[in-house]
Amino acid sequence: MHPSRPRGWFRTLTHWYSELLSWLLIITVAALVVPVTLQIFSRYTSLIPSYIWTEEMARFLLVWMVMLGAMLGIREGSHFVVDVWPRLGPRANAKVELAVGFFCLIFALVFVWWGWEFTRFAFNRISELAELPLWMIHVAWPVAGITWVIFLGERMLDNIRLLTGREA
Repeated sequence: MHPSRPRGWFRTLTHWYSELLSWLLIITVAALVVPVTLQIFSRYTSLIPSYIWTEEMARFLLVWMVMLGAMLGIREGSHFVVDVWPRLGPRANAKVELAVGFFCLIFALVFVWWGWEFTRFAFNRISELAELPLWMIHVAWPVAGITWVIFLGERMLDNIRLLTGREA
């Protein structure tokens, strides 16, 4: 159900948002290579000094990488998918996707609510080693939840349209 060409302003907005997330994911993976490589070289060679901040930076980037991947997985319909049903027709598949989408939506709202509490807890704290504001890592949870709500809403509307016969 992933639209190849955006239709309407909301579809255009979600299309460009997913493109931005894709680029951020690429940047995050590329940036993750730097601190991990520094860790490896500093651990096994004496060519460069041992940097403590690299472990923390790698952890921060890993969290964001996972969350960005999960956001895109929801957009593409490949996250939280387990194939237990036989091949279904389009209408039956839409019903199953609506049920799955409902439970994923509950999960997304949990991420929004408790992710915001998690982020508020970190507003005035900094990380011990890199001295980065902790809210920068904690905000990944509510951002993921909000993004899931948007992308799930888009997918669920497609399924409702299919079931009501307003879309082929």
